[in-house]
Amino acid sequence: MRSPPSSAASPASAGFPIGYFEFVAMMAATMALQALAVDAMLPALGLIAEDLGVSDPNRRQLVVGVFLVAAGIGSLLPGPLSDRFGRRRVLLVCFGGYIAMALGCAAAPSFEMLIALRVAQALASAGLSVLPAAVIRDRHAGDAMARILSTVSMIFMIAPMVAPTLGQSVLLFAGWRAIFGLLALLGLIIGGWIALRLPETLDATHRQPIRPGVIARNMVAAATHRRSAGYVVGGSLTFAALLGYINTSEQLVAEHFGAGAMFPLLFGATALMMSSASFLNARIVERFGARRVSQSALLLYLVFSCVQYVQAQSPHETLWQFMPVIALNACMLGFIGANFSSIALQPFAGTAGAASSVQAFLRMVIAASLGIIIGQSYDNTARPLAIAFVACGVGALALVLFSEKGRLFTRREPAAPRGPRHGTAS
Repeated sequence: MRSPPSSAASPASAGFPIGYFEFVAMMAATMALQALAVDAMLPALGLIAEDLGVSDPNRRQLVVGVFLVAAGIGSLLPGPLSDRFGRRRVLLVCFGGYIAMALGCAAAPSFEMLIALRVAQALASAGLSVLPAAVIRDRHAGDAMARILSTVSMIFMIAPMVAPTLGQSVLLFAGWRAIFGLLALLGLIIGGWIALRLPETLDATHRQPIRPGVIARNMVAAATHRRSAGYVVGGSLTFAALLGYINTSEQLVAEHFGAGAMFPLLFGATALMMSSASFLNARIVERFGARRVSQSALLLYLVFSCVQYVQAQSPHETLWQFMPVIALNACMLGFIGANFSSIALQPFAGTAGAASSVQAFLRMVIAASLGIIIGQSYDNTARPLAIAFVACGVGALALVLFSEKGRLFTRREPAAPRGPRHGTAS
């Protein structure tokens, strides 16, 4: 079977035993498990709150919010471990944690216990969202890596499209606890696929020792590299606005705007816009460059955010005014997310695991924490969300300008990939 086409594949890709399409689908399915753990819960939040005696309507958002924050914190560990022990072994451990904690959530006797188990599930399975990027970086570089990440993102976006409908479908036949049982089953299926088919992608010469000082130096280098830092934190801000929307979507779209049973379909349509944008990005990014594409999308994101803010000032804003603009902003995120991640990870060939971990940590903790703040500011109108989109767009643009030293729309490649800072580990 042929390996993924790339002019910048690493030596680890030689003789790779699985084909391009299987590889992309495998990485996307791995990342999708984390998205399913978030979005499949949305239709069940009201039932969870009612069943477990939660009276504050905003408090039910914590089922989603704490998972995202904990996943960000947990992102610090799997990357360095995979730099030492290999991507495959650490991935399989994360699958085991995901499955076990999903079953625990299904049996949670109280809301407090459910929240604690959600934190444990996110911490134990954080590698599912971190390590696919490191696996891809092991085999690709530059705009070719951005293309692969965009293709993975395109498939990955199917999860937000189908997850609320999947959760709603489960509720037709069983209670909310069955959703966690389904997550455990999906984790078992995808984890088995990884165990049977994915070989190790980490080049033996890039293996790192488990030394706190070495790990800290590699992570600090990844977090403070100027050409990376603005893209990591800037991408976190745009993602934070999206998470603010996800946290409030059931209350805002289903209740305030009166979408009711149409909510899963509208939520899925928004995700479809992101998936379509990721598909288009995968087709054009090698032609125009990740910087030009993502920076153009960021400027449009800011324009649409301003339109959203103007509309939100009217007390008569309707569902059909709100949804097209939020969908357009989601579309721009399809061009921003994978490209920002690719640009940020490019300088770290020798320490891709540690770099992917610290960048995922920053991205998720910043985005999830701000997403919770945005969600908790919900006041039965779309105004707090609109303000958040504008503020996050302005902040992201400023950070990109910082990384690019005030210049936009260049197509320069970063300096030669940086190898391990300490030499080769045995």
